[in-house]
Amino acid sequence: MPLVTSKEMFARAYQEGYAIGAFNVNNMEIVQGITEAAKEENAPLILQVSAGARKYAKHVYLMKLVEAALEDTGLPICLHLDHGPDFDTCKSCIDGGFTSVMIDGSSHSFEENIEVTKKVVEYAHDRGVVVEGELGQLAGVEDDVNVENHSYTDPDQVQEFVEKTGVDSLAIAIGTSHGAYKFKPGQTPQLRFDILEEVSRRLPGFPIVLHGASSVIPEFVETINKYGGQMPDAIGIPEEMLRQAARSSVCKINIDSDLRLAMTAAIRGHFATHPADFDPRQYLTPARTAIKEMVRRKIVNVLGCSGKA
Repeated sequence: MPLVTSKEMFARAYQEGYAIGAFNVNNMEIVQGITEAAKEENAPLILQVSAGARKYAKHVYLMKLVEAALEDTGLPICLHLDHGPDFDTCKSCIDGGFTSVMIDGSSHSFEENIEVTKKVVEYAHDRGVVVEGELGQLAGVEDDVNVENHSYTDPDQVQEFVEKTGVDSLAIAIGTSHGAYKFKPGQTPQLRFDILEEVSRRLPGFPIVLHGASSVIPEFVETINKYGGQMPDAIGIPEEMLRQAARSSVCKINIDSDLRLAMTAAIRGHFATHPADFDPRQYLTPARTAIKEMVRRKIVNVLGCSGKA
């Protein structure tokens, strides 16, 4: 099966009240863990690559890993650029075989965001590729994204933005944030469902995206700290809130930090009990398994897309 776009995925997800997981990939074990879980759950899948991941692993290597995943699983997989910083990066990914790109113009003025997003949309659509835009900014740090202050999406802007740019989906800011440190102990995580509902009302049937939606699963943080880590206490987005979002117009939920935490916790735990191991296969095998189990948990408990491939 060749790579697919997210268009049909999102149409079905919107209609049936679930979301597709968009999982960030950096190497072979991460790709394998994600796709093995999706295959066992028969779930549709978006594998996404950040600009930082392309620098780390190189475009050609990532493409070959995804091609192998397609052959191995037979699943419908969309390959997506996460947080494309400019037109040239998006163009490179489109020309290089990606079926979906995000142009993140959220740091620009509203008018400049429309301008750069429309330019990417025109180039992408001529080549059968879909585009995700963004309105509002999520605070936090993840790869090349570093935003100090949160800026909620203004529902008054969404219809004009979508109509003038022609984007296929829209990432909005309702209280999620990038990275593992979303809320401090004592804080009560809240998502602005009132904003989501108003955006959905103004864009009926249109797929919405949530970035920064990792839950910072406590057992991973505890394991990392138990074996020499120094991660401060942090609270992620409660999974029940994400499931509520998935039942509405949110058709794509991005997950990255939970992948990193699962992998790191498994590796630290392995070395704590097998300190003499030096064969990467010995510690990357449990890391891959941890990713697989975490992704399956998300598919079943959060996304609701099991059996939807």
